[in-house]
Amino acid sequence: MKNPLFILIILLLVFNCKSKEELEAISNKQHPEVIDSTEMTVNKFAIVIHGGAGTILKKNMTAEDEAAYEAKLEEAIRVGHKILSDGGSSLDAVEQTINILEDSPLFNAGKGAVFTNAETNELDASIMDGKTLNAGASAGTKTVKNPINLARAIMDKSPHVMLSGQGAEQFAAEQGIKLVNQRYFYTENRMKDLKRLKDREKIEPAERVEKEKAINKSVFYDSTIKDSKFGTVGCVALDKDGNLAAGTSTGGMTNKRWGRIGDAPIIGAGTYANNNTCAVSSTGWGEFFIRGLVAYDISALMDYKGLTLQEAAHEVIQKKNPALGGDGGIIAVDKYGNMVTEFNTTGMYRASMNEKGELTVGIYKDVEE
Repeated sequence: MKNPLFILIILLLVFNCKSKEELEAISNKQHPEVIDSTEMTVNKFAIVIHGGAGTILKKNMTAEDEAAYEAKLEEAIRVGHKILSDGGSSLDAVEQTINILEDSPLFNAGKGAVFTNAETNELDASIMDGKTLNAGASAGTKTVKNPINLARAIMDKSPHVMLSGQGAEQFAAEQGIKLVNQRYFYTENRMKDLKRLKDREKIEPAERVEKEKAINKSVFYDSTIKDSKFGTVGCVALDKDGNLAAGTSTGGMTNKRWGRIGDAPIIGAGTYANNNTCAVSSTGWGEFFIRGLVAYDISALMDYKGLTLQEAAHEVIQKKNPALGGDGGIIAVDKYGNMVTEFNTTGMYRASMNEKGELTVGIYKDVEE
């Protein structure tokens, strides 16, 4: 007859082994992030950019303009891609890529910034480091040539996250960031846009007031400038060290008043990056992107609900934000190098490049409506 104690020990060992296996299975199911991430890696590094979203239709675009936009998008993204390919940081890639877009009159940022009602230019920008969750932003500057550089300096060299107006410009001067005269931002096309909107306001004052009242007095811009709020530029990147970064820069909304600030400099609305999830840059009707915390919401859906980047972006841009009344789009990249461009408008200037150097440039929806 076998020793009862020996049999008991064997049974306990078997039970413990089975329990351990079951516990590991349960843990892996509840916490899928424990899976070896190398099995999910799509790109070791990647970069995505946008130049704004809105009513962009091929039938309204000349061949020359289309070629100009595509060429500038390609020029910009190749700058950032080379930085990443050479082992540079995602932050450097984002900043220097956006510089190219800011220096072009094609986009509503930097040189191409739109005009306010007072016929001035007021620029906003932000940048975020997904590794540390540190961030920097500037709002309402009038003389900073490249606002994304100021945002980076605020993040790296100040104890603050956001600076605005004259104080931001003073800090820029102290940091040696290039300042310019307001004349630098003047472009004839942007001035024509402003005058056209002002003319429309003159003949629709009563209708305008009623529309403002109908939206709880919280939105002061009706359909007369529906297609004049886009053009923001942005960039998101994943570097070889696995660090994510995002940045956004804009001239804001044509004909804006009272020092209006949109979502571009708001961390969580226009810009967000977190190494645990993704990096996002937004473009669209800022008031609604602020209310919906669009950039952070995408990250949160991935973090708390386990959605993929594509699922989260679709949920926010195609469902949640439109339900509020907003339109626009986002670009994003996750920690595995998956890239997404999601928008609910007829077009968005965009480009992406993966670790293989494969370039995709787009302007319109695949099928125009």
